[in-house]
Amino acid sequence: MDRLGMEVAYANAKKSYDEGGVPIGAALVYHGGDGEPRVVGEGHNARVQKNSPILHGETAALENAGRLKPDVYRNSTMYTTLSPCSMCAGAILLYKIPRVVIGENVNFVGEEELLRSRGVEVVVLNDEECKALMAQYIREKPEDWYEDIGEKIRKD
Repeated sequence: MDRLGMEVAYANAKKSYDEGGVPIGAALVYHGGDGEPRVVGEGHNARVQKNSPILHGETAALENAGRLKPDVYRNSTMYTTLSPCSMCAGAILLYKIPRVVIGENVNFVGEEELLRSRGVEVVVLNDEECKALMAQYIREKPEDWYEDIGEKIRKD
């Protein structure tokens, strides 16, 4: 059931990595209406590429989806390769997206508990490809990674 969304999210994460950006991808998949689920928005973290303070994977997917009716959000799942940060979780809550599927939360644990506390179903896949790509980026570009999550670089 979740294959389409995660494949699109991972492809976006890989695209961001190939462009020199933070490898986090997302896809908003609509499950309502007639027929098969369909991707209504997809995107990737483009903070580095576009010098943007807010283009994380999830916000980029929402931006690329354009304006949608409330019923679309309420019948969709947000797929993301990495646990959502506060900003992205806030967008998920704002639009009342009821379900989030996360590729991995080993490299970063975001606001999963906040989402759960507000009634969002949170599924963590523990995907090896997502973990490996993110870990590689953190090793290669720690300054950009820590900037992305609003933290000072750690010297562990």
